[in-house]
Order: sequence, then structure tokens, then C-alpha cells
Amino acid sequence: MAIEHFDVLIVGAGISGIGAGYHLQANCPSKTYAILEGRDAMGGTWDLFRYPGIRSDSDMFTLGYSFRPWTEAKSIADGPSILKYLRETARDNGIDRKIRFRHFVKRASWSTEDALWTVEVERGEEKEPVRFTCNFLFMCSGYYNYAEGYTPDFPGAERFKGRIVHPQKWTDDIDYAGKRVIVIGSGATAVTLVPEMAKTAAHVTMLQRSPTYVATVPAEDKLANAMRRYLPAKLAYGLTRWKKVLLSMYFYKLSRRKPEGVKQFLLKQVREQLGPDYDVARHFTPSYNPWDQRLCAVPNGDLFDAIRSKRASVVTDRIETFTEKGIKLESGTELEADLIVTATGLNLQVLSDLQISVDGAPVDMSKTLYYKGMMYSDVPNFASAFGYTNASWTLKCDLTCEYVCRLINHMDRTGLRQCTPRRNDPTLGEEPFLDFSSGYVQRTIDKFPKQGSKAPWKLYQNYALDIVSLKFGRIEDGAMEFSNPRPASAEQKRLAS
Repeated sequence: MAIEHFDVLIVGAGISGIGAGYHLQANCPSKTYAILEGRDAMGGTWDLFRYPGIRSDSDMFTLGYSFRPWTEAKSIADGPSILKYLRETARDNGIDRKIRFRHFVKRASWSTEDALWTVEVERGEEKEPVRFTCNFLFMCSGYYNYAEGYTPDFPGAERFKGRIVHPQKWTDDIDYAGKRVIVIGSGATAVTLVPEMAKTAAHVTMLQRSPTYVATVPAEDKLANAMRRYLPAKLAYGLTRWKKVLLSMYFYKLSRRKPEGVKQFLLKQVREQLGPDYDVARHFTPSYNPWDQRLCAVPNGDLFDAIRSKRASVVTDRIETFTEKGIKLESGTELEADLIVTATGLNLQVLSDLQISVDGAPVDMSKTLYYKGMMYSDVPNFASAFGYTNASWTLKCDLTCEYVCRLINHMDRTGLRQCTPRRNDPTLGEEPFLDFSSGYVQRTIDKFPKQGSKAPWKLYQNYALDIVSLKFGRIEDGAMEFSNPRPASAEQKRLAS
């Protein structure tokens, strides 16, 4: 079997993988790389999800790349616009030519002697075995299972005469015009689906077990659009990006310091849009504090518009069983439907279930410690892109890509081939990977690595701190071990003798 070698292998051609390709080209221009993508198209999340109304829940001035301005009018953008932006970024920078589609990465084995990863791949529908080697392996494959979303075992689901679909499995043949729809869930997907489907459905019911905080945000940033008319695109984009970053950081910190005040601010916003007679306490008042789970953003209050117009409604109750006509609730009420959409979440997945070994020893990722939010204790020359939970995904991924390039360039300058985070501080405590109470996190958190109680193992979820640490902080920080000198060439050996 022929084995192809690259200096860097990137796994995943979504928003993180395309960004990684750009940063490698810009900061490590002499390095060869390829992007291995399991699906037959680039775009990741933004190509996979096809459900009605699919959109970002972060503004595009921060979800967009630092190096490519977002120039469309909408700040909260729809899925097709985001996918177009990603494809244009890949095409304009020649990144699309580096992507190997239908390459499913299964196993990766590190050899200290050779300072190489051997990556085993299944290619195409035939699952043809293919091997690659690389000096650095960079996982940009996201954090959830692309094959299957999360759906609870609903009693009696087989009795329902209509169609049941998870948004992750949406297909073009699903017709809901003039039909009664139940959307189960209260997260970002549900609050996106409901107002969009309500435009043509007979009625849409959002059935939730418990409420989520929902914040109305402008679909367009008027100041950003005005600046773009008078300033160079990159300058206008940079100023808007920092404005958005600082506002989101301020709001998150305020939520932690004064949760009750932020809670009342959010609920007041809901009351103003739904009126004094609406039961906000039941349907839009969660039992937890803001940012204990991720907030849902609705552009221009479209969800509340749909509720006010009676095209949509919210029911807060528990499911007793599915019936032939719909869903029977524990309260005794039966909701009738022609279509049920289970917007019940994702199945989190650690590094796409990649099997990893170092010098023949299997690595249990749940036993590792997370270094700077991107690398893993005792796993050499290996990083993953994972965004913020309290801000846009791309903000952290951009910084991660730049830091990986710094590591690679540092090893080139010093003649060392291996960088390995080492847990060498006996006072270091362990904490959960994510401090989120959301069900999709709690279901699988035990499979993820731990974070440490202090830097560089602590996840601060703070863009400003990460800029200082990742762009300007010391590479040799005492926790990152550089080793494995480059072997002397035949000429060097001859001169030495």
C-alpha cells in the first residue's frame, strides 16, 4: 500500500478546517498539507444541516474569519449564505484543491522514533484502506456525531401515523405547508425552525419540557453596514468584530456577576414582545441562571412574531406517549400533528471517535488533560479546534490555528521534532471539560478530557485572555515539552567524524 506523506494533516473541511488551511499557508508556507473530509462536500455543519430557516446563532462578524471580512448586510446569517462564504474562502485561497473528500479517518498512531503519525483512512463507499503519514495531526472535525442526532426513546413513537424527523436528517421531500407541526425542543434549532415553518404550516407548536433563555437581536448591524460604506472593508470589519467581542464578553461576565439582573432584563424583553397576558413565567423562564446553558438568539424577534400572530404556540409539559394522531402529555392534553420534528439535540463525539495510540499504547482521551483548549497531555504533535461556548466558534479556532503554526515554526527553528504537553505540576487539580448544564453536554461529558485548575490547562472562555496567551505568550511555558532532535544527515555525520 502506497503511503502519502504531508507535513500537516487536517481532519475536517468545515469552518475550522478551511481556517486551518489558510493559516498554514499564511504562516508556514513551506509546509505541505492536506485536508481529509469524510463527506463529499465542504462546509461541515453548514452543509450538513438543511432544515428550514437554518442560520447562525452568533453574529457573522465574529463567526466569520479574522482574515476575510463578512460583507453581507445580515449579521445573523442564514445557512446558505454562510456556506457560500466558506466555499468562496476555500476557492479564493486554493484551499479547495487540498481537500480529499470521502476520506474517513479511523485510526492514528504516533511513533516517537520516526516523529510521525500514521493515519489510517477508509476511502469512498467501498471503504478502501488508505494510509497517510504526517508530522503534525490537526483535528478540525467538530464535536458532534454527523451520522446521528440525539432523539430520546419516546414511548409509543411507532404508533404515530405521520412523519417523525430529526433536523439533522432533514430532506427536501418533507412537506409541511398547510399541516400541523410539533417541534419538540427549546434550543437554538427549535427557535429557528418554529418561525420559519410557521410561515406556511397550518400551525406550529413548540413543545418543551423546560424553557430556555431567548434573546432578541437585530438581524442587521446598522452601524456595521454604515461603516462599510465609508471605511475600507477590512477596517470596518475589524472595528465591528471587536465591538461584538467586547459586548459579548461584557454580557457574559455580567451574567456571572449579576445573574438575577440579567435574567430580569431578558424576561422583560420577552414580556414587551408577547404582552402582559402571556404566561412568560411558565414558557420563557428557565430554572437556571443565564449562561449556565447557551442563550438562544432570535433575529428581530421572529419567534415572538409567530407566537403573537397565533401561527405558532409554546407548550411546556412532559410527554406521556406518542399516539396515532400526535402526542399525549402528562397533563392529559393531546396535541394533534401531521409532522413531528425532534429538535432534541446532538450526540457529542470526542475527536470523531478517532482511535489514537502513542508508541503502541492506546490513548483514553477521558484520562487526558486539555492544554490551552487545543492539545492533550502526553499526546505529541496533535491538536484539535474547539470554539467557545459563550461566544463564536471561529474566534477560538482562529487563535488555535495561529498557535499551531507558532509551534510548528518553533520546532523548525530549534531542530526539534516533537512537542508534547506534560502534566508536571503536582498541585494541578482537575475540572470538567465544559461547565455547562445542558443535557447534550451532561450526557457525554465523562468521555471528554478534563481541564486543569490553572493555566495553561484552564479554559477561561475569554477571547482577550486567549489572545495574550496564544498570540503573544511564551511557547516554552514549562508544560510544553520539546524533544526528539532531528537526526543528523549523512553529510553532517561525515563532517563530525
